[in-house]
Amino acid sequence: QKGLYKVEKIIQGIKDILTGEGIYLFGFCGVSDIKDICLFEKKEVLKNISHAISISYVLSGKILEDIEDAPTPVYAFHYKGVNSLLDIAALKVSAYIQQSGFDAIPVPASHIIDWENHRALISHKHIAARSGLGWIGRNNLLINPRHGSAIRFATILTSMVLPESEPVDIDCGDCFDCIKACPAGAIKERQADFDHKGCFELLKDFS
Repeated sequence: QKGLYKVEKIIQGIKDILTGEGIYLFGFCGVSDIKDICLFEKKEVLKNISHAISISYVLSGKILEDIEDAPTPVYAFHYKGVNSLLDIAALKVSAYIQQSGFDAIPVPASHIIDWENHRALISHKHIAARSGLGWIGRNNLLINPRHGSAIRFATILTSMVLPESEPVDIDCGDCFDCIKACPAGAIKERQADFDHKGCFELLKDFS
């Protein structure tokens, strides 16, 4: 009973840290298969890691609305600022979890290891989907029922057992708007057919 109270207190502490940082969209999930989906150099680092916290920040709709054919300078600043906010929140939550006696690994919001294949240390969007924040759409992004794909993510991996959020039981259905909007023509009817290389080639033009 005392142990259960401690866990509930820590979870409330996590929520307080996140909302204090202006992060209101987050969820928890199990990651028992983490070694298969994470690109850490040493797999033993993941020993005892059993759960993850997906944290997210909704981008400014007006800044996104200003984008026409390519990212604007103000979007670039916004993007970096949101990533920084997420990283700071992840660091604070990780420190709190460690002080509470558990392991924690803050995974940065933007940390692409392999740009051509869109591979990162861990897939934030898949952790977010497991955490009930949305589904992976045809556009290869996490789609939230309320905010769409205008969201950035970070992840905290932990040995602390957390209450797992319910996955979202929804998908893109008959909506194909993203296919028409994609400037690279990378989005297909099936999410599995997404053209990563086509997307990467256009990204190189934007950088």
